[in-house]
Amino acid sequence: MVNNQQLRRFDVSKTNEFMKKSIILSLFTAMSIATSANNPLEHSFDTTVRNTVPFSAINNSMWEPALDRGIELANVEIQAIVDNPDAPTFDNTIKALEATGADLDRVLNVFYPLLSANSDDEMMEISMRASQKLSDYSTAITLNEGLWNRIKTVYENIDKSTLSPEDAMLLQRTYDSFALSGAQLVGEDREKFRKLNAELSELTTMFGQNVLRELNTYEIILDADDLAGLPESSISAAAEAAKAKGLNDKYLFTLAQPVYMAFMKYSDRRDLREKMYRLYSARNTQGQYSNLNNIRRISDIRRQIANLLGSETYADHSLQRTMAENPAAVYDLLDRLREAYKPALKKEMDELTEFATSLEGQPIELKPWDYSYYSNKLKAEKYSFDEEAMRPYFELNNVIDGVFGLATRLYGLQFKENPEIEVYHPDVKAFEVFDDNGEYLGVIYTDFFPRESKRPGAWMTGFKDQFITDEGVNSRPHVSIVMNFTKPTADTPSLLTPYEVETFLHEFGHALHGLLANTKYKSLSGTSVYRDFVELPSQFNENYLTEKEFLDGFAKHYITGEPIPQELVNRLIAASQYGAAYACMRQLSFGYLDMAWHTIKQPVDDPMAFEVQATESVKIFDPVEGMMMSPQFSHIFSGGYAAGYYSYKWAEVLDADAFAEFKEHGIFDRKTAQSFRDNILSKGGTENPAELYRRFRGQDPTIDALLIRDGIISDPEAKIAPVHKD
Repeated sequence: MVNNQQLRRFDVSKTNEFMKKSIILSLFTAMSIATSANNPLEHSFDTTVRNTVPFSAINNSMWEPALDRGIELANVEIQAIVDNPDAPTFDNTIKALEATGADLDRVLNVFYPLLSANSDDEMMEISMRASQKLSDYSTAITLNEGLWNRIKTVYENIDKSTLSPEDAMLLQRTYDSFALSGAQLVGEDREKFRKLNAELSELTTMFGQNVLRELNTYEIILDADDLAGLPESSISAAAEAAKAKGLNDKYLFTLAQPVYMAFMKYSDRRDLREKMYRLYSARNTQGQYSNLNNIRRISDIRRQIANLLGSETYADHSLQRTMAENPAAVYDLLDRLREAYKPALKKEMDELTEFATSLEGQPIELKPWDYSYYSNKLKAEKYSFDEEAMRPYFELNNVIDGVFGLATRLYGLQFKENPEIEVYHPDVKAFEVFDDNGEYLGVIYTDFFPRESKRPGAWMTGFKDQFITDEGVNSRPHVSIVMNFTKPTADTPSLLTPYEVETFLHEFGHALHGLLANTKYKSLSGTSVYRDFVELPSQFNENYLTEKEFLDGFAKHYITGEPIPQELVNRLIAASQYGAAYACMRQLSFGYLDMAWHTIKQPVDDPMAFEVQATESVKIFDPVEGMMMSPQFSHIFSGGYAAGYYSYKWAEVLDADAFAEFKEHGIFDRKTAQSFRDNILSKGGTENPAELYRRFRGQDPTIDALLIRDGIISDPEAKIAPVHKD
């Protein structure tokens, strides 16, 4: 809210006549935009602890008024830049543009994290309306000729050698963002771009909502004699879920990720595994929540947008601002990994087929619903490894101490839970984070358990970005990590599998990227980096899961307090490479599928046939009629990874290569960790990531460290010795 006192802060006598009028007009325009004192989204948060979000004071009726007001204020700020009669400069154009939209950001930085983590039908409806408004707003800025002309003038005329690296990157990113988003379009092309963008925004929002809504419709009711092979943790959770629905002596299973994965891994009932697989893999292919038309239209709209902007395909357009730079580089990586892992995959699958046949006493043709079940049994036999046997040593609170403790050992960070920080759900906890010198760094929220209001998967997001004000104040971030872990029951606390611990490590790596940010501009802060670089900090953290020195710090039996036995750690380490080729090929199939959808040159008629062809070179099983990944592939159709899913493998090459540096000097070596913090975690998107990585590592990455880690190749001179057993 702008009040009369703010008007008196300006000494307009020292400005030219236009600036006098411009300032006064802008301020009075802002004053005319209604502000509700009862709507906390319409002004800066002034909560007692770190100005965190006052969740309980926000209700659904407040979102749209605050959103509308934020857009109006941002438009006023944009127009003031356009109307400035002074020659365009870095300060009055690029930096001024960076500072716009603070009121809008405040709303969106709360709405979208809650839409993913604690949503309801009303919020979903609001998001559909909001997506249209935000698309119109974003497109209007991109196609604002006056604004583009000022940006272009600065870019073409400024002596870039006079800029700091961060200022130079802000200039480049601003120019590229406009140039690659239609700013240079004229005439009918501009209007066509506007309409396509609006439709795309609506469709991607609808896609994500369909995935969440259909997932919540599945309830599989079983009897006691259907539970053979399932661990007690799964049975107890299913019994409690059934009881909550009034189904005594029944067992309720959903398709929530931890429930589904446990069922597919342990159920002795092949018929029920097949049923679960078909339900899970046919989601969003038919009926009310079908996404088949959405994926066809989304991919084609992206193609049309790319064509308008001068690129043959969407991937050609999208990859211009990535480390890969073009589709050829992406396919080169995918192809090299495919050829490197293909022989190992054949060996793995031959071994698994032979094992399943011997176990069943008859020939077994492996199907997709068999892999987790038989591979888990083979892993147990081969390495005496059982994930369920490890659960008692991974009690969630102990794991929190261990994962947070990793940041303490590497970077000196301290985490202090603060119950006075308001949270958005009783499951959520909030922690203040401090550096080793006691300096406050930020807030991290943790949200671990599935619920109907939360979408599946795991992710990191933020309620507030880091940036440095013109007065030199370092405004610190508020980040959130959200997962869907095994819930506690009446008798047992939340006990995690090694996979869930790995997921925690992954998302915490993203959180550290946000918490340790130290940049001037929020648009370059934290995880605002090239898409194929953003997964490096998260996947780097995963390396610690199989390090005994790390596990010894927190993995203890939740009842006896005994540390995890060395023998069990050895089994985890020995088993860590098992199925590496299968896991790689599965990821590659997603990467090829993503690239196929985003290198189309004409609309797709048959999505099923298209998907089968796209993944043919890396298929593990023959396709099952009606089963598809694309209609539920949220990463690429609603999650920002279009033509970018390859980045997980790209970053995996980087993380294996980076961890090799730690293995050489010590996995908790503070000097190496400080270099990783200074060059990777704190820099955000302020410099080219290839330069940042070379500064940390002293060389470009190769795929060798990844192949060695996965046991695909063996280098007797390597510091990382493969542990694969023949």
